[in-house]
Amino acid sequence: MIVEWKITKEPVLYPEALSFMEERVSLIHKKAHAGLIWGLEHPSLYTAGTSAKLRDLISPQFPVFETGRGGQYTYHGPGQRIYYCILNLRELFETPDVKKYIWKLEECIIRTLSHFKIQGERRDGRVGIWVICADGTEKKIAAIGVRIRHWVAYHGVSINLNPNLSHFSGIVPCGLSDYGVTSFKDVGVPITEEKFDKAFKESVYTVFNLQPTTFPKTKSVDSQ
Repeated sequence: MIVEWKITKEPVLYPEALSFMEERVSLIHKKAHAGLIWGLEHPSLYTAGTSAKLRDLISPQFPVFETGRGGQYTYHGPGQRIYYCILNLRELFETPDVKKYIWKLEECIIRTLSHFKIQGERRDGRVGIWVICADGTEKKIAAIGVRIRHWVAYHGVSINLNPNLSHFSGIVPCGLSDYGVTSFKDVGVPITEEKFDKAFKESVYTVFNLQPTTFPKTKSVDSQ
């Protein structure tokens, strides 16, 4: 399966990212464009998934956007790497399988964390990737939220490299009040976006058995 890899260096406004994804989903469904893995960063904001509960919006310090992805409230902002994965599940698997797709997204994150000597783990009933910190507590280092339309998956994953973790305090992240969030910086592993992008790309293309492409460009938000 051929998939484009795209990195946008400047922060992307959430409504513009959503519009871009929805257009790409339509093109992929029409077989007019290849799939896409899009790495980016958003300015500080909160998004509400389809399972979000208003009581978990404690103190909206930043703009709040409702979105059709699965999951509850999450924070996006500087220092967090987001990858929107826009992929045709009919091409990715012999039989479209959402659970398998999410497992593979988790595997991409776990392998990338391992590359930097961080042990990321799955937890039953808690979507995302978790690490056991030095004090023995479990904290979330990466979140996952997807939406499927015409069997094309979009939205994706977010990994905390060095965000301001206090910005998560305005919500109950993913509805899990008993657990905190952490980051590469918080666990003592400083890293640049460029290094993480390189390692994540290798994991994605290996786990999903993808091939790169230089497909003709569609509308871009790179110039923001």
